[in-house]
Amino acid sequence: MQDEMTGREILDPEAVVGPEVESGREMNAERGREISETNPTQAELEQVKRERDQLLDRLTRLQAEFDNARKREAKERADSRDYTVTNTVEPFLSVMDNFQLALKANGSAEQLRSGVELILKQMEDALKGLNVQPVETVGTQFDPRIHEALGSIETKEFPDHQVLEEIRRGYKIRDKLLRPALVRIAVNGGQVSD
Repeated sequence: MQDEMTGREILDPEAVVGPEVESGREMNAERGREISETNPTQAELEQVKRERDQLLDRLTRLQAEFDNARKREAKERADSRDYTVTNTVEPFLSVMDNFQLALKANGSAEQLRSGVELILKQMEDALKGLNVQPVETVGTQFDPRIHEALGSIETKEFPDHQVLEEIRRGYKIRDKLLRPALVRIAVNGGQVSD
């Protein structure tokens, strides 16, 4: 017989008879016991290697999935930001167009004034569409959470700390203050303030 892998001749142990063969059989039997004792260890080692390779493959896949999810989340956040900016800016584009038309107009001062008032109304409507509301001022009591006092006016006609004049309008979005209103308040010396 010939070994197909190595091309060497293999002897059939039963065909050969002699004292060398008998001692060879004993040696092969001992080697067989040694091999059978090491084979479970070798098999266990191979099993552990396969498990390790599977775990490394799984780890690589999970890392790739996590990286893809992170990139997808960043892209979605950027898209959401762009969408929000687009929806916020769009109503103001027509306001800007109208200001440009007003600058090109050759009308009288009264016509220009009425045009600017219309543009201001359009701007207020755009802000309302974004849930931005002006802060109430004139006629209300001074509230340091939404008003900023720029000065005071001595008076006996109005209660102490009532807002008499709005210098700059304040705005809030829903319940959150965007900027406080700049106001002048009444100081009534005849009243004792709380």
